[in-house]
Amino acid sequence: MVPLMSLWITVVIFLLGIPRDDCAQIIGGRESVPHSRPFMAKITGSELCGGTLIESNWVLTAAHCEITNQTKVILGIHSEKDLTKQVFKVNREIPHPYFDSVTKENDIMLLQLDKEAKLNKNVAIVNWAYGDLQEGTQCLVAGWGVIESESKIPSDVLREVNVTVIARSTCNDQKHYDRHPPVTMNMVCAGDKKGGRDACTGDSGGPLICEGEQRAIVSFGKNCGESQYPGVYTLLTYKYSNWIKSVIQGSL
Repeated sequence: MVPLMSLWITVVIFLLGIPRDDCAQIIGGRESVPHSRPFMAKITGSELCGGTLIESNWVLTAAHCEITNQTKVILGIHSEKDLTKQVFKVNREIPHPYFDSVTKENDIMLLQLDKEAKLNKNVAIVNWAYGDLQEGTQCLVAGWGVIESESKIPSDVLREVNVTVIARSTCNDQKHYDRHPPVTMNMVCAGDKKGGRDACTGDSGGPLICEGEQRAIVSFGKNCGESQYPGVYTLLTYKYSNWIKSVIQGSL
């Protein structure tokens, strides 16, 4: 019979040997609990992007996401197999009038859906707020993008990863983006100083969630998951808040 102390030591060693996070991920993250992010929108067509539902017939995304007549916006989805999904066409695409495709300044866009979404436990309007984010703020980014930087195959299920806000001065220094392009006051960097946690191809337009509120939009990056190049997001500022409200109110 195995002595109690020996058995206890064996169990402890076994538990310490279990990896904390051994699943395939967005870049260094995990599969989301199904329908735990009911505000997420999957935008499909010529390319894959993410977005968030901010009104029953309006989705917020990135201006660099390409929208065509074949584009579909899908709500209430975790996996393509879901029967809960609601599918929409884009009635109008409204990129920010001063979006710069080179610098990615003003990388923000509104999509008016062809009909109103049916709000329920799987489809909900996102809570969002504007204002700057302090270095070290803990946030989360989610999407259906590729799970490895070398891969071209997007994830079938929604995934998410925890990231940390990094100072603009750090992102702009010679060891990082070196101001090519510059990370401006309308942008925010987030990732991991050691690398390995990031959004990637197909996650553009998705939300950066901090303390339960959307605070930014996935915009651009370089070599997904590398510590040298953390993800860069369009920060939801007072200026963008007013623009969002003016567009939506002007359409009523």
